[in-house]
Amino acid sequence: MPRSWGQLARFTAVGGLNTLTFYACYLPLHRLLPYFAAYTAAFLTSTVGSFFLNTFFTYRTRPTWTKFLLFPLTQVTNYTVQSAGLVALVSWLGMNTTVAPLAAAGCAIPFTYLVSRHILLRPAARSGP
Repeated sequence: MPRSWGQLARFTAVGGLNTLTFYACYLPLHRLLPYFAAYTAAFLTSTVGSFFLNTFFTYRTRPTWTKFLLFPLTQVTNYTVQSAGLVALVSWLGMNTTVAPLAAAGCAIPFTYLVSRHILLRPAARSGP
């Protein structure tokens, strides 16, 4: 399996774990806060976990302060896609606010993979053998 396919498989596994982390944060916050505030707080919390899982496991690179500080930039695309999806699913399609974040997260996977790969790997490390 080429390196990028292995990375995509690991990214997907990390994404699944990160989604569970997000959801475990979102559900209790949803009881205390409006759904979008709960979503935002859970998203920020899971972003930190995502950084470490993606640097160590997905891309097998060392975390640095520079990467850590740049990583939230990779999540801007993810946050934008998920946020637009969440609002559309809840407001336009009437989806339940407990389930909608999961559906919105699925839409963001390909965008997040490409952007995180670009930030966390040096250009020379992106190409396969």
